[in-house]
Amino acid sequence: MKYRTSPLLFALAAAFPGYASAEDAAAPELERVVITGSNIRVTQKEGPSAVQVITAKDLEGTGKTSVADVLRAISANSGNSYNEQYTGSFSAGTAGLSLRGLGQQNTLILVNGKRVSSFATAQDLQQTFVDLNSLPMEAVQRIEVLKDGASSVYGSDAVAGVVNIILYQQFTGTEIKAQVGSSTEGTGQTEKNVALKTGFGDLATDGYSVVFSADAMERDKLQQSDVAWLAGNDFRGYKNGSLSWTPTNYYGTDPTKLLGGVQGPLQLVPYGDITPGKTGNVLAYNPAPYKTLIPGVKRVHTSLVGTLRLNEDTDLYADLMYGYSSAEQTFGPPLSVGTGLRAWNNATQSLDNIAVTLPVGHPNNPGSTPVGINATLFDLGPRLKVGRVDFYRALTGIKGTAAGWTYDASIGRSGSKLKETVDNFVNRYVFQDVLAKGTYNFADQSKNSEALRQSLRLATLRPAESTLTTLDFSASKDLFALPAGDVGFAFGGQWRREEMDSNTSTAVLSGTELRPAINIIKGKRDVSAAFAEFNVPVRKDLSLNVAGRADHYDDFGSAFSPKASLRYEPYQWLLLRGTASRGFRAPSLPEITNSTAVSYGSVLDPRDPVSPTQARGITNITRANPELKPERSNNLNLGLVVAPTKDTSVGMDYYRIRQQGVIGTESADTIIANEASAPQNIVRGADGRILTLYRQYANQGERRVSGVDLDLRHRIVGQQWGNVTLNGQLSRVLTFEAPLSTGEPLTNGAGTNYFGSIPKWRGVTSATWDLGKWSNTLTWTYVDGYEQTTRKGDTVAPFATLDLNLAYQVTKQTAVGLTVLNLGNKRPSWDSSTAFFDFTQADPRGRFASLKLTHKF
Repeated sequence: MKYRTSPLLFALAAAFPGYASAEDAAAPELERVVITGSNIRVTQKEGPSAVQVITAKDLEGTGKTSVADVLRAISANSGNSYNEQYTGSFSAGTAGLSLRGLGQQNTLILVNGKRVSSFATAQDLQQTFVDLNSLPMEAVQRIEVLKDGASSVYGSDAVAGVVNIILYQQFTGTEIKAQVGSSTEGTGQTEKNVALKTGFGDLATDGYSVVFSADAMERDKLQQSDVAWLAGNDFRGYKNGSLSWTPTNYYGTDPTKLLGGVQGPLQLVPYGDITPGKTGNVLAYNPAPYKTLIPGVKRVHTSLVGTLRLNEDTDLYADLMYGYSSAEQTFGPPLSVGTGLRAWNNATQSLDNIAVTLPVGHPNNPGSTPVGINATLFDLGPRLKVGRVDFYRALTGIKGTAAGWTYDASIGRSGSKLKETVDNFVNRYVFQDVLAKGTYNFADQSKNSEALRQSLRLATLRPAESTLTTLDFSASKDLFALPAGDVGFAFGGQWRREEMDSNTSTAVLSGTELRPAINIIKGKRDVSAAFAEFNVPVRKDLSLNVAGRADHYDDFGSAFSPKASLRYEPYQWLLLRGTASRGFRAPSLPEITNSTAVSYGSVLDPRDPVSPTQARGITNITRANPELKPERSNNLNLGLVVAPTKDTSVGMDYYRIRQQGVIGTESADTIIANEASAPQNIVRGADGRILTLYRQYANQGERRVSGVDLDLRHRIVGQQWGNVTLNGQLSRVLTFEAPLSTGEPLTNGAGTNYFGSIPKWRGVTSATWDLGKWSNTLTWTYVDGYEQTTRKGDTVAPFATLDLNLAYQVTKQTAVGLTVLNLGNKRPSWDSSTAFFDFTQADPRGRFASLKLTHKF
């Protein structure tokens, strides 16, 4: 059968590796393997669920140096996932994955099919997630991405899908790698990587196998002021852009009533340049030098995997992982004091207002009455943050066959420990003292002594820890034979204990730190589960898989998750498949246990007596809710795979996920709109302006998500011109519906940033050309544009980049390579709702080139 690849398919380039060819499907002998998403060993390469396989060669071809960078590039990562660019996070320096845009808490990350601990604290106050930056890269043999819900097999956090990171179980010899790279755009950012992998022993012949790997990275911090087109923070040339400078140092609430003059970074600027329609001049500063775009990081990962064959039917195994990560950033500009300045009152679990009023006789108060001010303490220096994370997993188990059963039993312990230190914060009690005595000069800070500045500075430590203890058992066998084949059966159970103790500094608890941010989470729970699965060959070309899992959580109760799948192969070149399942997401520990959070945001308050049409900063206090119920979900997936030749396969899969009782808090707009009926949720100051919003987690409305994945692989076998392999993925979000506020009808957020930016299209295309000693990969990544919903009619343009990875085998043992990320030096698209661009969809580094050396012994 001849097959002609159309230009459209090449343009879409939505292929992924792992599809079976027609000849492969007809092969009489295939190794029985477990495919992610099932506990039953089968011979077919393609199961009833869509699984994307990223091989070791694929990992090399990307030119990327971390698990996070590889996974976050896949097209199913629709939105609402974060990496270290999220510098304002309580989980700064981390990276997660959000399949289908449903949030990092709905994507399950496994290593060798087993769970690992979530990060030490929560992302965005409520999302517990696995930090991909804590996982080793060099140890990875392949990654399997299951793109449909798998709560029936793995548990409640697999609503959107599962990522199974599989480490090398056997490796012979030693391999070392070194890579150094730098931005070509004059930012000064460099990155250095080294890696080692060594192994010995062959399980089949020696009865044992040991593999050790280690990798390390060091990358410089990237400040906004290092990037030429962001350094001025002047976006007046863009639609709805402005001079994004910060007014400060003024009396009362009128920025044109200047407190002092030009000093430090302050400049005299027309008020209308910053806020259109305003008149007069203000003292303002460019915040770019105080904004870290990408933290400076140091990371070390190690992995040790060992297997001992006790006899021909039994293997004893263990894997150990340890990772260390340090992320250093500028947390923000020097502290600004004025209206809304607060400190924590642990006795009342609330915030105390700290008046910033110059008494009569203060050198900066020329009047005869006390006067309020707003000022920035520039001479104390920028506020700095360093987060240090230790991650580990120790797991041991036994697997083998007995009485016709294939079994696997393991026990494991995993943990993530954070120590976050901050510098140049401000001591509340010293500040109140110098304010009352008039010893601090706000108008001319050069006159303040270094001893005075040092007394005001405050350094604190925030500790947090998350641990996971697991017991797992599973067993499978063929029960009996039907005319179409053997009936497979699997069953098993799991027990795990999840614990999280995310604290805050003693300076915050004592009320010493001004303007504190708090994310206190303290809780633990035990989860037990039992599951069963059947695989029934109805006909030679049709198989049915049914599975069910019962989970019991000691903090909210029980849930049952069933799943049914069909796999139909009417022809060797055609596979039809579908799954239907019910699932749930258990409330996370920060949502349901002893948890309090203080964070900062901005609101538009139509009853604001000063600026009812402008957003202004407020404080949010968010609390857990022990009465929460789990989020319930229904998943439907339908797909087909066409393999017209041994070198070509095309797959298309449709997914639909419906969640009920989605956990969240009321939006600020809803709280303000309902102030008359629930005044306890809003605290206003004496001037009538909002100071604080109180929120609590609750089961809210429904969410509906649907879309299509198109996957393709095509291989061109040449002679003297070598071989070309085309791989790619193209994902289309059809709907992403949720209510904008509780009780409102569903709004479709696909192609908008209503619910975080959710582009309708994401695509990844790679072309690999193997020619003699050369192996070269060109990768095109496409992110569709979307509507910017806070300013109607404003759209964010599509964004696309090209990455090039060249590798040359100098000798049998030695290879060299060149990687150029963002070959065309494309800038992220302008988004007027952010500081230039949405960091969940792009990064600001520009072109980044690296040289790599690999040597094998």
